[in-house]
Amino acid sequence: MIKAVFTMKKLFTIWFIMGMMYFTLEGFFRGWTNISMLFVGGLCGMLIGELDEHSGYFSGSMWGQCILGTLIILIIEFVSGMILNVWLKLNVWDYSHMWGNLYGQICVPYAFIWFMLVPFAIYIDDYLRYKFFDRKKPEALIMHYRNLFLGK
Repeated sequence: MIKAVFTMKKLFTIWFIMGMMYFTLEGFFRGWTNISMLFVGGLCGMLIGELDEHSGYFSGSMWGQCILGTLIILIIEFVSGMILNVWLKLNVWDYSHMWGNLYGQICVPYAFIWFMLVPFAIYIDDYLRYKFFDRKKPEALIMHYRNLFLGK
């Protein structure tokens, strides 16, 4: 029971910090954001980080981790977009003018951006676990991108 509470606290902490980071970055990038992005961005970051905790995923290439991470992001973005933008009509984002979009909720150009951000999300998750939960110190962020570009 205590271990489950600690695990939930750890996941909530990572979710919240990752969400705040995404919320802030999107605000700077787009000039505005919506509070829902705290939850959506945090969920994406937390799930990518949780996958990194499993040895089969972690031992895979950074390329493979980026593909899986991008799929996670696209699924969450599509589902949350259908709820927030289509059903609730909040108009948080609209990719309908972008090439390769699906109902204006996801698109190919942003899929590439998400792919390139996955190593950053993995690094941030590793760093948070190191700082707050006594995990080993992560390798430098540049190493994640080096591994991505070298196919490791």
